Amino acid sequence: MNDIQFPLQGVRGLEVCLTPALLPLYNVEDFIVVIIDIFRATSSICYGIENGAEAIIPVSEVEECAAYREKGLNYLLAAERNGEVVAGFDFGNSPFAYTPEKVAGKTVVLTTTNGTHALHLSRKAKKIVIGSFLNLTALCTWLKTQNENILLVCAGWKNNFNLEDTLFAGAVVEQLKSGNYKLDDPALAANDLFQLGKDDIGLYLQKTSHGERLKKLGIEKDIAFCLQVDLTTALPILNGEKLVKL
Repeated sequence: MNDIQFPLQGVRGLEVCLTPALLPLYNVEDFIVVIIDIFRATSSICYGIENGAEAIIPVSEVEECAAYREKGLNYLLAAERNGEVVAGFDFGNSPFAYTPEKVAGKTVVLTTTNGTHALHLSRKAKKIVIGSFLNLTALCTWLKTQNENILLVCAGWKNNFNLEDTLFAGAVVEQLKSGNYKLDDPALAANDLFQLGKDDIGLYLQKTSHGERLKKLGIEKDIAFCLQVDLTTALPILNGEKLVKL
C-alpha cells in the first residue's frame, strides 16, 4: 500500500505589534490576538482568573467602570491610571489585589492606562487571549494548537513602545518559532531582545521606564511578581464582553 500523503499545513503569520498606535496597520480580523501588558494588567488578569474570578470585564474608561456600581453587588470595580488606583474604586491592577479571598466567585470590572486600551482596539480579532509571564507555557501550548495567524499586541505605555511587553512577545516567539510560522520584522526584533535578557529577565528589565514609575510609587514587589514564569495555567479568553477561563 502506498503511504498516504497529507498536505502540509499552511504557513501562518506570527507578528508583533509594538504599540497600540500601530494597530491600524494590521487587519486584526485575520488574527488571534494576544494582549500583553506585563506591568501589570495582563499579569493581574491571569492571576485573578487563576484564583477563581468568575470573569473580568475590561472597559476603556473610568466612567464605564464606575457605571457598574448600579448593576449589582457582585461586581468589584478596579481602576488604574498612571500606575495608581483611581480614588473611589475597590483596587487597581496590582496582582496582590487579585487573591482568591478577594476575587473568587466575583466579576471584576477593570480599566487600566494601557492594557484595556490595547484590548479594545483589537476587538475585531478572531479571538483575544491574555498573555503574561505567569501563564507563558499555557499560552504557547494553546497557540500551537490553533491553525491561525497570531498577532502579539504590546500594550506599551500611552501608545509608546516599552521593553517589558516586547521582551515577553519575544519569549512567545521563542517557543513558537520552530513551528510553521512566518515571522515579521517586529517578531524577529522582539525575539532578539528576549535573547539579550533571557538569562536574567528581572535584571534586564530594571532599566524600564515603567519599572521606574512603579518603584517611585513604592511597589517594586509588583514588578518581581509579574516576572514569575508559569505561576498559573489559566488562559483568559474574551467571550463577548467578558474575559473568562478557557
